[in-house]
Amino acid sequence: MGKTIGWNEISQMLICAAEKIRANHEQLSKLDSAIGDGDHGMTMVRAMEAVEKVCAGRDSEDIKSILHTIGWNVMCIDGGSTGLLLGSFLMGMSEGAADKEELDCEAVAQMFEGGLEALRKQTRAQTGDKTMLDALVPAVESLRRSARASVDVAEMMRMAAESAAQGAESTGAMRARFGRAKNLGDRSIGHLDPGAASISYIFQGFAEGLMTGR
Repeated sequence: MGKTIGWNEISQMLICAAEKIRANHEQLSKLDSAIGDGDHGMTMVRAMEAVEKVCAGRDSEDIKSILHTIGWNVMCIDGGSTGLLLGSFLMGMSEGAADKEELDCEAVAQMFEGGLEALRKQTRAQTGDKTMLDALVPAVESLRRSARASVDVAEMMRMAAESAAQGAESTGAMRARFGRAKNLGDRSIGHLDPGAASISYIFQGFAEGLMTGR
């Protein structure tokens, strides 16, 4: 893997992310059962199925338009705030990618920063509130640091996955301030946030997709 990626590599990332979610959906629902409705795992599976459907049926390699379509389809799933937030993130990534056919380290960071910016417009949550942002923000910040160092794209994604995992793990010590979990008060402490865990799995998939070249 070099210092640029195109649609083929992004497709590999998305497909591996979908596989990672599918392999861990029961664990995600178990986490959600402790502080939510218990359906987060299946919601994420539906979201990833929408991603895979577009990847399989693409008729171009226009990164911006394909990511926009994927994001829109994810927003349309019956998944409450999860579909809205994840779909907004993917649509924001499409804007961040602009009209580039090949993305270097800087463009990869910009793509994910565009996704985070779009997601932030849909929620008042901040890091520390025990949401998916606690994994997503560290991952995107890691990508920015890597872009400044101009490292290999696969390596920058590996480090982002590590940051996402650490962020997800940190939610265990947090008190929930959003969603149904906030009603539990201090009883939400000691449980990982399922949304943050999902983001961690997604970034693991992104990293593996680039490393394996599947």
